[in-house]
Amino acid sequence: MTLKVGDIAPDFSLPAIDGQKISLADYRGKNVLVFFFPFAFTGTCTGEVCAVRDEMPAGSSDTVILGISCDPQYSLKAFAAAENLDYLLLSDFWPHGEVSEKYGVFMPERGMATRGSFIIDKTGVIRWLVVNSPGDARSVNAYIEALATLD
Repeated sequence: MTLKVGDIAPDFSLPAIDGQKISLADYRGKNVLVFFFPFAFTGTCTGEVCAVRDEMPAGSSDTVILGISCDPQYSLKAFAAAENLDYLLLSDFWPHGEVSEKYGVFMPERGMATRGSFIIDKTGVIRWLVVNSPGDARSVNAYIEALATLD
């Protein structure tokens, strides 16, 4: 599936690192950055998740950050602890890549999501997106700029 700006973001329910099920619908009324990354504990992914931690206002009153990978929940829990992450990481491990596929970023031949980022507004509409190759890091400044255009 190829998503575009103006589409309703596909809803999902995935386990967070503490086992709690998190759904996109839980955050209606807030802006949401959903970003998919290939694998925990890899160089580019670690750089990206730490840049989001360092440069974005996690837990802001009107924006939620959800990082998603196809790693198992327990790997993501160790990753979040190792990197002192202050936002939610969700596991798209089983059914493997199901949510990544809904967002058009799953690479079945590699068993992972590529680098896809989606800014979803308070009504559930995709307002900005970028999909990069697995080795091509994304810009946190682009997230900040896109979020600044939303109310």
